[in-house]
Amino acid sequence: MTAFAPDWLYLREPADAAARATELLDPLRSYLPQDFTVRDLGCGTGSLGRWLAARLPGTQHWILHDHDTELLAHAQASLPGTALDGSPVDVVAEQRDVTALRAADLAGTSLVTASALLDLLTRDEVTALATAVVEAGCAALFMLSVTGKVELSPADPLDPAVAAAFNAHQRRVTEDGRRLLGPNAVDVAAAAFGRLGAKVVVRADSAWRLGPDQAELQRQWLEGWVGAAVEQLPELRPVADVYLQRRLEMAAAGELHAVIHHGDLLVLPPSREVAA
Repeated sequence: MTAFAPDWLYLREPADAAARATELLDPLRSYLPQDFTVRDLGCGTGSLGRWLAARLPGTQHWILHDHDTELLAHAQASLPGTALDGSPVDVVAEQRDVTALRAADLAGTSLVTASALLDLLTRDEVTALATAVVEAGCAALFMLSVTGKVELSPADPLDPAVAAAFNAHQRRVTEDGRRLLGPNAVDVAAAAFGRLGAKVVVRADSAWRLGPDQAELQRQWLEGWVGAAVEQLPELRPVADVYLQRRLEMAAAGELHAVIHHGDLLVLPPSREVAA
């Protein structure tokens, strides 16, 4: 799994929070019992838990999973202590490989959730995760998966080439032979849950909308976006270097607007009806 620096995760947290699809919360609230357990996969610094725990009522038991012990420590210490209705929230952390989770590991879990994770997985890993969730009878909320669509204003003639190379990089074969899903992840996950009989599958757009007041996030995102594109297609480098400098100058001057699209996915198990 890819490692991310805490500074980057904290920098993007406000944009993540603004992007998350709040319309998915009402059906989730209708499903969850008054006392429930949540497993947050690839939790990072805990940004999803900080956002979600305070928006759900009921007594909550959060189990945070990540391979990075430093991030786990950040996350465990930072989740809110009370839920939307004032009920208690408790948190434990477990270092583990989230791709190895199976139905038996999810016993007693009401909700499996993750943010910016599905696009880092392979088709087989997403299918195995969906199988584990459905067999365990859990709900699942996957947020902020890359969908490959980027809108920059003002537009630049090189935008499509950079976007295409970046999306190819997101679908690359890693050094250990894993072919990542990248922008295909939400489609693959939704189809997998559908095949497995999940009764409710709701999708929503969750786009970052970055304006002049987010120049530092624009800068770091641009450097990563263009850097990944050049890594995938090295022949882009001569024009990409000039392109990046041009875009960075626009961001610094407050002239750049960026919409980076993501997808959110809510899945509820087939065994329980949910109020409309």
